[in-house]
This record gives sequence, structure tokens and C-alpha cells, in this order.
Amino acid sequence: MCVIALSLAYPLREYIAQRSEIAQLQEQRARTQENVAELRERAEELQDPTYIEREARTRLHYQYPGERAYVVLDGADEQAEEPEAAGSADPWFTKLWKSVLEADQAGADDEEIPEAQPPRH
Repeated sequence: MCVIALSLAYPLREYIAQRSEIAQLQEQRARTQENVAELRERAEELQDPTYIEREARTRLHYQYPGERAYVVLDGADEQAEEPEAAGSADPWFTKLWKSVLEADQAGADDEEIPEAQPPRH
């Protein structure tokens, strides 16, 4: 009985591994087919001149000669940026240098670093 069980263990394990691999490949194939369908739809959209014109107008703000385009800015974005700008008018490198100086001062207060002495002969 043990010999039969041992002789069936390896083929059974291989069968289960192959079944799981088949399931993974089927899922991958389904995802690939969905991607292909989406790409075909996108290709059909790009063949339509009205779609291309609409995209150029909305995304790139293109217009025909003689037309006027207006861009409306939302006031919420400006209000969100004001506290950062109002904090300090220093450029980024000045802030960086100040942080380096502060870090240097904090280290000097903690412990005393001895002066380097030249070696004596």
C-alpha cells in the first residue's frame, strides 16, 4: 500500500502544479484579450477626425485661426499654494544651507570635539 501511495505522490503533485499553471495562463490570456479589445477601441477612436479635433482642443488647447481660447483657473489651487509661499521667501538652497547650519549647531551642543593635534616626532 505504501509503495502505491509513494508511486502516485509525484505524478499527483505534478498534475496539481500543471493545473495551477494552466489556471494562471488562462487568467493571463483573459487579461491580454481585454487589453487587445481596449487597444482596438482606442485605434478606432483615433481614426475618427472629430475625436482627434476634440482631443486637440481639450488637451492641447488648440484652436482655429481667429478663435479665442479662455482658460479658467480655479481659485482653490491658488489658496492652497499661498501658505507655502507666505512661509518664507528664501530660495531652496538658502533653506538647505540654514538646515545644515542648524544641524551643525545642534551637534556642537551635545559633545565637545577635541582639536586635532599635529603628530610630534
